[in-house]
Amino acid sequence: MRRADRLFKIVQLIRGRRLTKAQWLADRLEVSVRTVYRDVADLQMQGVPIEGEAGVGYRLGAGYDLPPLMFSTEEAKALAAAMRMALPWLDPGLALAAEDAMSRVMSVLPSDAKTAVEAMALWSYSFDRYTPEMGRHLQQLREAAEQCRAVKMHYGDANDKVTTRVIRPLGCFFWGKVWTLTAWCEHRAAFRTFRIDRVRKLSLLERRFPHEPGKTLKDFLAQLQPPKEVLEKLNYRGLTGKY
Repeated sequence: MRRADRLFKIVQLIRGRRLTKAQWLADRLEVSVRTVYRDVADLQMQGVPIEGEAGVGYRLGAGYDLPPLMFSTEEAKALAAAMRMALPWLDPGLALAAEDAMSRVMSVLPSDAKTAVEAMALWSYSFDRYTPEMGRHLQQLREAAEQCRAVKMHYGDANDKVTTRVIRPLGCFFWGKVWTLTAWCEHRAAFRTFRIDRVRKLSLLERRFPHEPGKTLKDFLAQLQPPKEVLEKLNYRGLTGKY
């Protein structure tokens, strides 16, 4: 990779994260940490408002932007592949937004890149169990988790016994065949995981729940002890936070 391309890539990587450490940049760019330090220092001298320092991490100052980007053919194909794989499993709101976003990407691609993307032999389809009702439930639960809104849910277990619970949705997870919801169950006063295809009925309550210690997604993940890099990715996306 040319140095000019590497400098541009560093800005893009830092811009896309809350805090970026030099070691992560070095691993991603396949260079030494010393090279990253030198490149960041050069960018700062050129007026790029990169804040932070070696050993702590970097972030891009507010208000700084770059001209619109042009995707390479391989990058465009990767975006299209990810979109095709995800679309059959997204909730209706996100699926529509994803299609609009991909249309915008396609509209600015050069003709040869657009042809390569359209000819890509990769598709994805959902199973019969992913019904329109399940898609609506997924969207409701995702939005409730984002808005910190409590939900009243009628849920059928493996024996088709239906119970009514008030829950605090924390996150939706896709496992290849099913979507699940991780939530704090106010009835059980504990974390519970629910299969979204077993949800019978939902109603979003007006009440919003606070981020109480011991009842957050971060606390749930800590019980599972996921790899450190998973927690770091969630933290960069603002999902774990500090309470």
